[in-house]
Amino acid sequence: MDENWGRVYNTKQMIRAEIAREILEQNGIAAVIVNKQDSSYPIFGMCEVHVPMTDFVRAQTILSNEDSLTESE
Repeated sequence: MDENWGRVYNTKQMIRAEIAREILEQNGIAAVIVNKQDSSYPIFGMCEVHVPMTDFVRAQTILSNEDSLTESE
C-alpha cells in the first residue's frame, strides 16, 4: 500500500471491514479493504481498511463513534 494511505480499521471479519468501508464512503472518505487473510485458512490474518492520510483523523473519529463496529469480535 502506498505511504499516502494509512490503516484506520482492523478486523478478523470481512463483513465488519465492508461495513467500515461503507460508513467511510457515505461520509465522503475514499476507503479500500486490504485482505490479509490466508486463502486456505481464513481464520488466520486480518482485513484492514485503509484511507488517504489526509482523511485519517476524520476517519478514525467517524469509526470510533460507530456503535456497529465497537462490539467485540
